[in-house]
This record gives sequence, structure tokens and C-alpha cells, in this order.
Amino acid sequence: MSERIRVTVWNEYLHELEDPSIGSIYPQGIHGALGEFLGKEADIEVRYATLRQEEHGLTEDVLRQTDVLIWWGHKAHDQVEDTVAERVHQRVLEGMGLIVLHSAHFSKIFRKLMGTTCSLRWREAGEKERVWVIEQGHPIAEGLDHYFEIPQTEMYGERFDIPEPDTLVFISWYAGGEVFRSGCCYNRGRGKVFYFAPGHETHPIYYQKEVQQVIKNAVRWAAPILSLSKPLSGDWVAPLEPLD
Repeated sequence: MSERIRVTVWNEYLHELEDPSIGSIYPQGIHGALGEFLGKEADIEVRYATLRQEEHGLTEDVLRQTDVLIWWGHKAHDQVEDTVAERVHQRVLEGMGLIVLHSAHFSKIFRKLMGTTCSLRWREAGEKERVWVIEQGHPIAEGLDHYFEIPQTEMYGERFDIPEPDTLVFISWYAGGEVFRSGCCYNRGRGKVFYFAPGHETHPIYYQKEVQQVIKNAVRWAAPILSLSKPLSGDWVAPLEPLD
């Protein structure tokens, strides 16, 4: 890994162009809003990729130069080419970090990594979400209080069809009564994966300081320790000690 964490922010970039009300919230796209606060960090450098770019902006070369990939998708999961999803999957296994945001729980890459449907219950009512920090010693929770609140959001509720997280950092409660595992950590191969639920496109959630803090923390947590250039080894090896 380079001295700075090389982050690629991937976004469908469809809602913001097609719906003026969403475009007014995120005039530079959701990817632009994410990249703006991440790019202010001295140890992070940001690049962008979107669905309509060639190979969705995720060429072999781009992924080789990516330490952490952030993924936001919603209405066009099926338009992501299988070859690109497989390419991202392989890079995660090799050590690239992956942060999956909000409705990207249904993305091809997240479902492939989880091996489940990743389905959930949902409701759009602009209700309050209270995000509880249940692992206060985890790096992704650094700088947060016991909980924080999002004034208006889309409800995501259980049952969330995912494998048991390696670490569950956040649980959300909604004004309508539901709860949700909203901050989930996984290890896949050499790579680290973090799913974070807050971030519906019709609300300015990515401008909230606590949400930004979580994503910055997650980038640092997910950054690879081993060099991504070192291939995974599955070869036959000679014994280190003499065998009878």
C-alpha cells in the first residue's frame, strides 16, 4: 500500500442526474459528496468511478491502484457487468478493502461476497434513525458517542439476510419500531468488508458529521496491510522440516 490510502468512490450516478430534487441535495453526485470530505484527510487520496463509464470505471488498472473501494448503488444493480463484479471480488480476496453503503446491500459484489440474498425489510417515511454504537473499542467507532441520530432516513429492518458479521459495530433503531444491523464487518480472503446502512439518496445524510466520521474510520480500518501486488498462494510447498 502507498503512503496515502488510495480510495476509489464508485456510484451509479443516476438518481442525481434523473431526479432534480436529488440532484439539488447532491449536486456533485453522491460520490462527489463522499469524496469531498474524504479528500480533506491528509492520509487519503480519492478518485471516482461511475456506472456509465467504460467498464464502469473499474478497469484492472484502476483496481490495482485502489486500496479501498467505496460502493453506492440502488436502481441499476443488474446493469453492472458480471465480469466487473468478478474483478472486484478477486481484488477483495487479494486484500483490497470494500465499503458497501446503504442500498448497495443488493449489489452483485456484496451478494457474491456474502453468499446470501442480502434482502431486508424497508419503508420510506422520512423517520428518525438512532444508530447505537455497540463496539465502542472498534476502530470504526472512534470519535463517536454511545449513539447518534439521523433526523430523516429510509427504514431498513430485520430480517437482514446476511451471514453473521465477524464484528457488529452498529445497530439502528427507527421511529417506527424496527431495528437493524447497520454496521457489519467481514473478512473475505485478505480483504476487509464493511457494510454501513445510513445514506438514502433523498436525504442529506452524507453531510452529517457522525456519518462522515464512520466512513473515514472505515476507510482506515479497511485499508490493506499486505501489498496487493503479492498474489494469493495456493501452490504445493515443500515441508520445512525433514519428514520420515
